[in-house]
Amino acid sequence: MGMIGNLLRVTNAELEAYLEDSSLLEDKLYADKINEDEKFADIDKTWDGIIFLLTGQSLDTAQHHLTRILFSGQIIDEDQDLGLGPAHYLTPEEVVELNNEISKITVADLKQNFNPEKMNELEIYPSIWNEGDDAFEYLVEGFVSVQNIFASAAKNKEAIITFIN
Repeated sequence: MGMIGNLLRVTNAELEAYLEDSSLLEDKLYADKINEDEKFADIDKTWDGIIFLLTGQSLDTAQHHLTRILFSGQIIDEDQDLGLGPAHYLTPEEVVELNNEISKITVADLKQNFNPEKMNELEIYPSIWNEGDDAFEYLVEGFVSVQNIFASAAKNKEAIITFIN
């Protein structure tokens, strides 16, 4: 199975409701049709590789502000475990700010940072980096999904909730 990264666009009112009662978020996330919701993105196991491509570091050591796209440090409910810890969130304003940065990142930019040897050394999840171009294309697919969710959320003045399950 593995550790799957997920992003969900929500209105500010929905975010406030989830902050007030995190069980509502759990109900939403584990609804039968969440994977079919256009506001939901499953980036599979690309999350740690994406953080590396953006920062050159592992999630464990990254101090770069772009880690916030997936791990904002703003937690919905510290006691809620959605599979691998609690959900993080970004406000609509933070989404716009980060979208302005990540929307400018190209595949060529990502390719410059793709370093399978260093990724293996840092144990970047999911440890498939010896697969070369196939592994890179997999990360690009995940990053494009992140860019798309951020672009839509920024356009619609929405918040984003992220979690690993």
